[in-house]
Amino acid sequence: MEQNALRAVMRENMGKGANSLLRKQGKIPAIVYGGIQATPVAVDEREFANKFRGISESSIITMEIDGRIQEVLIKDYQENLLNGKILHIDFYAVDKDRLLRSRVPLRFTGSAKGARDGGIVEAHLHEVDVECLPRNLPGEIVLDITNLDTGHAIHVKDLPKMEGVKFLNPADAVVVGISHTRAEVALEQAVVDEGAGDAPKEAAPAGSPPKAAPSGSPPKAG
Repeated sequence: MEQNALRAVMRENMGKGANSLLRKQGKIPAIVYGGIQATPVAVDEREFANKFRGISESSIITMEIDGRIQEVLIKDYQENLLNGKILHIDFYAVDKDRLLRSRVPLRFTGSAKGARDGGIVEAHLHEVDVECLPRNLPGEIVLDITNLDTGHAIHVKDLPKMEGVKFLNPADAVVVGISHTRAEVALEQAVVDEGAGDAPKEAAPAGSPPKAAPSGSPPKAG
């Protein structure tokens, strides 16, 4: 379980004007929910950026709010798409004795056998949904694909078993697989198309009238 510390302060003023002022002061407006009532807070923009460059929903944060300690998860955030700055964060208060649901990123390692033979690695999932107690929440799941061959795949049911962690995705959902090269796919399609061109023409139903001769063709002798 990945865990980090972050300081926060209570914020009393709400609304767009107050939030804009906080951002000018180098703070990020945020809210902590999941407890008895939602708690509006602010965190230091620089501290948050240095500690959480890759924002992950599976990172449990020990947050100090005006001297009070609360473990939280990042559940959502708003980002300025032009400059990449975080505008607002939703934190979720964690109860150490209560099951939680979260998303855990997947990290693939190794050079797949199928890829070495010319196949293409296709990752269908980059994270999985899990349910577990906070102490069992993994920061990431590492998956070795070295032995994965062309035409084969790893499914959710094949992921490594972890104590107290339940996967919520369908067991037969594909995580990663090795497909044939584009050239092979194109060749197979060409063979299919060529075969279709050689298929026998469908006979006319019994009793169908003969087709008319093309215009200008001489009539056949009787």
